[in-house]
Amino acid sequence: MAEPQFAAQLSAVMSDTPAPIYQRVKQAIVRQIRTGAWAPHQRIPSESEMVAELGVSRMTINRALRELTSEGYLLRMQGVGTFVAEMKPQTEMLEVRNIADEIAARGHRHSSRLVSLQARPATADEAQALGIPPGQRLFHSLIVHYENDVAVQLEDRCVNPIAAPDYLQQDFTRITPYIYLTQVAPLTAGEHRVEAVAPNAAQRSLLDLTDNEPCLLIHRRTWSGRQVVTSAHLLYPGSRYQLFGSFTV
Repeated sequence: MAEPQFAAQLSAVMSDTPAPIYQRVKQAIVRQIRTGAWAPHQRIPSESEMVAELGVSRMTINRALRELTSEGYLLRMQGVGTFVAEMKPQTEMLEVRNIADEIAARGHRHSSRLVSLQARPATADEAQALGIPPGQRLFHSLIVHYENDVAVQLEDRCVNPIAAPDYLQQDFTRITPYIYLTQVAPLTAGEHRVEAVAPNAAQRSLLDLTDNEPCLLIHRRTWSGRQVVTSAHLLYPGSRYQLFGSFTV
C-alpha cells in the first residue's frame, strides 16, 4: 500500500500556475520525483487516493498518470499499482560533452571497447562532412561505450588528420576521443542532427540489442576555428538512453 503521507505531500506541492489541472498534477508528481521525495521503484498513491486527496476527477488523474508513464516517469503494473520508474540516463542535446564524465556524474562506471581504429580514404559523404576532397586520408574509429557494463553508445567517428595528427596513437580504452580532440583542437563550434533509426545487424550485435529495438542517432560535427575537426555518428539504444535539452528566453 502507498504510504498515506504521499498524497498529502503531492497536494502540498500542487502548482498555483494557471495551467490545466491535469498539467498541474503532472508538474507536482514530476517535482516529487526530481527532488527525490518519491524514489525510483516507490509505489505512488492510487488513483482513488489522489482523487480523494486532491479533489479532482478520476479522469484528470488518469490522464496525468498515463502521460507520465509514456514520458518515462512512471511504471504502471496491472493489478499491482503505479511506481516511480528508474529514469533513463540523459545526454545533453545543446552541449558537446564527454560521455565518461556524464556517466561518472551519475555515480556510475564508464568503460569502452575499441572495435576499430584506422586510416583510410574518405568516402564522398565523409569528405563533404569534413570539408576535404573525396579519397583523401582520414582517421576512423569505432568505439562502444558502457555504463556499468551495459552498452549505451556506439561512437562511429571520422577525424581530420590535419587537426588531430596523432589520433591513431591514442589509447581509447583509457581516454575518450573527446579528451584527446579537445586538447589538440579546442572546440569552437558544433552542430547536432537527431533521428530515430533501426540499427543494422552489426550495430545490434555491438550494442547487444534485440531485433526490433529502435535507436536514437546523433549526427555531430565540431569545429576548431574554421576547420572541421570531426564528424561522428553517435548511436544510442532507445530503451537505455534519452536526449535532453533546455533553453531560456
